[in-house]
Amino acid sequence: MKVSGFTFIKNAIKFDYPIEEAIKSILPLCDEVVVAVGDSQDETRKLIENIDPKIKIIDTVWDHSLAAGGKVLAAETNKAFENVSKDSDWCFYIQGDEVMHEKYIPEVRKAMEKWKDDPKVDGLLFNYLHFYASYDYIGTSSNWYRREIRVIKNDASIYSYRDAQGFRKNDDEKLNVKLIDAFIYHYGWVKEPKKMLAKRENFVKLYRGSEAKEQHVTDEGYDYSRIDALDHFEGSHPKVMHDRIERKNWKFEHDITYSRLSFKEKFKRFIRKTTGYHIWEYRNYNLLK
Repeated sequence: MKVSGFTFIKNAIKFDYPIEEAIKSILPLCDEVVVAVGDSQDETRKLIENIDPKIKIIDTVWDHSLAAGGKVLAAETNKAFENVSKDSDWCFYIQGDEVMHEKYIPEVRKAMEKWKDDPKVDGLLFNYLHFYASYDYIGTSSNWYRREIRVIKNDASIYSYRDAQGFRKNDDEKLNVKLIDAFIYHYGWVKEPKKMLAKRENFVKLYRGSEAKEQHVTDEGYDYSRIDALDHFEGSHPKVMHDRIERKNWKFEHDITYSRLSFKEKFKRFIRKTTGYHIWEYRNYNLLK
């Protein structure tokens, strides 16, 4: 079984992306990792070069005419995917602010081996933990996506969808996937407030145009207080994240008994608690039993 990893990145140092940790977290499963490195204003390319010999760099220039809705992110994802080895069976996609805990490596490998030759299975679906403001808190409202595809078959008909959150195939067909007992840890909302504000301002422009501005601003940087609901994280972080977490230089405290949940969100929680069903959940996949 051969596995290729793939990802894209631009200005990783400028916007403080944990891309090194992201790549290292999937390296034990991969024979190669293809990284589409965009035209950066920092030393991103050098950072990627020095991670591991398995890495294959594709130099790219971002097409800012695709900025509306974050389409450029999908375009960059596709550039990386198109350059994986043709003889790979599986392709593991990881974004620049996502990390997989090492404890899930055996489970992912087992799932890859089990469904490698099953033509009905297009990909593997992961659960998600979304960290917010601090490495000690996770988002709990349904505004955070609960699951997403991160391992796909090496199939030319598959492509990155919309703003690169998930995948589709052929003519806008959802992928048929198997849910596995593994989590992706999403750290995209954990940064020192000024760096978070810089990242958000960049993203707002990617999604809404060059004149758009981030609204949640304080004197310290990004306003983390405007969150709907959080809970304490009780588990352990991936080993590759330990050094980064030790370097954390800001504090964030939140009363988890306080929430800003809308009536709609409260209703959704009630349905989920009483029936176990996630009502109105966006699902960019067909879940196979």
